Amino acid sequence: MKSASKPDTLSTKFYNSYAASAHLANPMLTALAIANYRSIRQLTLPLGRLNLVVGPNGSGKSSLYRALRLLAASAQGGIVTALAREGGLQSTLWAGPEQVSGRMRRGEVAVQGGPRQERVHLRMGFAGEEFGYLVDLGLPTPSASLFAHDPEIKRECIFNGPFLRPASLLVDRKGPMVRVRAGRSWEVVQQHLAPFDSMLAHGIDPRHAPELFVLREQVRAWRFYDHFRTDGDAPPRHPQIATRTPALSHDGHDLAAALATIREVGDSQALESAIADAFPGSELAIAVEGGRFSLQLQQHGLLRPLTAGELSDGTLRYLLWVAALLTPRPPPLMVLNEPETSLHPDLLPALARLIINAAERTQVWVVSHAGRLINTLEGAADCHTLRLEKELGETRIDGLGMLDEPPWHWPER
Repeated sequence: MKSASKPDTLSTKFYNSYAASAHLANPMLTALAIANYRSIRQLTLPLGRLNLVVGPNGSGKSSLYRALRLLAASAQGGIVTALAREGGLQSTLWAGPEQVSGRMRRGEVAVQGGPRQERVHLRMGFAGEEFGYLVDLGLPTPSASLFAHDPEIKRECIFNGPFLRPASLLVDRKGPMVRVRAGRSWEVVQQHLAPFDSMLAHGIDPRHAPELFVLREQVRAWRFYDHFRTDGDAPPRHPQIATRTPALSHDGHDLAAALATIREVGDSQALESAIADAFPGSELAIAVEGGRFSLQLQQHGLLRPLTAGELSDGTLRYLLWVAALLTPRPPPLMVLNEPETSLHPDLLPALARLIINAAERTQVWVVSHAGRLINTLEGAADCHTLRLEKELGETRIDGLGMLDEPPWHWPER
């Protein structure tokens, strides 16, 4: 049962921490941990301000990207649904042996499994400059339910510091019960949480769990950009309602409004520089007609500006990245999946400079295959390259030894 009251010190501490985070712009993730997800058997990655994920096809870049999407889905209440879209828990679990011995790696014995030593689980989490979070998903207890194969959330934790330890645990969900630290004791704030609901998305009173509220809002603010449409019917090619847009939508339909917002309340000089960097002598204009915005680009040597419907796929896509990366409201984390798609190689250095500029205001995660983009990004002082490789079907980080991995601890169920 809930206690009648909770010491003010905890709430005051974490609301003050939330205010401090606003002063510090966006707190950064320092580590990402994943276990038993697709090609990732067990991986704990150190993270920096600008993270560049590279590697050959099939090395696990998409697995890392999808893991971040799943963590974001937990704050929206949709992690189990997101897993279902991927084929369910059984389809996403690591398909190799539970343990990979040194003799297997050296090829002295065949890769083989054995009797399972641990429960079936898929675990993922992150540590940050303020709070960390982890979630453990598994199979339901056998029953007559029609949802007998639907995964359940077995454990969730919010902690303070670089990794989970008993003294740093702040919010703990075990099965249907959620409890929060109250001084030297614990207060139960939920006893009947559904197994498919994350505690991040559940309506727990922020006065009882302010740290949960802070972390949930940070994760909900993450932005993912993945393969903008630029075909003839793509939304950015058509006039859209004119409304202030400090953050470009995931499909880019509000491109003209986002660029106009950057011009009015953002860094207009950076916007003009980004256009000049990619298209020397060109000028960007936003036309307004009937309460709708449309994009125009006056290019050097042409007698009239080209509308968004007339621009090449690469030019339109570059403008979409300009709008995303120069946002006047930078998120805590911005994830870009293969931003080089449809861009001419000559545009990639300009795009890389935009990304480097954005990383000064937000943490950035870039997945890329493009050599010119990669080379320019790696020229930045704070670029943290994660070079993936596969060994016996398992995703690993080239050059990352056991002593280089951030400390991490998975709790028992």
